[in-house]
Amino acid sequence: MNTEQKEKKTDVRVNDILLGPLERPALAFFCRNMPSWVTPDHLTILGVISFILIGVSYYLANFSPWFLWLASFGLVLHWYGDSLDGSLARFRKIERPKFGYYVDHIADAYATAIICIGIGLSPYVDFSFAMLILVGYLLMSILVYITSNVTGIFKISYGKFGPTEMRVLVILVNMYFFWGINPMLNLGLFHIKFLNLGALAVAVFLYVLFIIHSLKPLGEIAKLDKPKE
Repeated sequence: MNTEQKEKKTDVRVNDILLGPLERPALAFFCRNMPSWVTPDHLTILGVISFILIGVSYYLANFSPWFLWLASFGLVLHWYGDSLDGSLARFRKIERPKFGYYVDHIADAYATAIICIGIGLSPYVDFSFAMLILVGYLLMSILVYITSNVTGIFKISYGKFGPTEMRVLVILVNMYFFWGINPMLNLGLFHIKFLNLGALAVAVFLYVLFIIHSLKPLGEIAKLDKPKE
């Protein structure tokens, strides 16, 4: 694809998530009622502050489990800032596609790393298992970016599951962290903590999702890029 073709290509956003019927009206409401002095950049900064808060809160949970509620509050703030910055820019018709794309995804990479590192430094999930989740999530992120670049389709959700559902899942896990137990399980050949097993299951799910959806479009992409005769 030459430079001219790249400039003409526009991404089609696909965000068919389970919570979409609730999220989309909420984002539209916030955009309509957002004070004029609040800009998309302010919301991006809020997103950055919130993921730092989440990571630190997980570490502080070593001293008190009550910090898990602060981590969950940070996840709500992160949804607000991360979901609204682009929505507000589109609502006000002040998009900066290249700058917004770059900043949004760089911030997502930082957020994923810091949150997973925080979980790994918490007393609930061992660091190595948290890193397995981090690798799986980053693989899915890479798939989204490459697919967007090659096909022009910016697919945020897979199987009705996207970043919003991931945040809700983590909040529910935080509640289990706070009230639940973490027994050592005997699986015959090895022993593993219950929460480590849960983290491993999430990581495996992400790896399987990556394999399926990275191989699935190969035929269609090959048709888009036939060799010259």
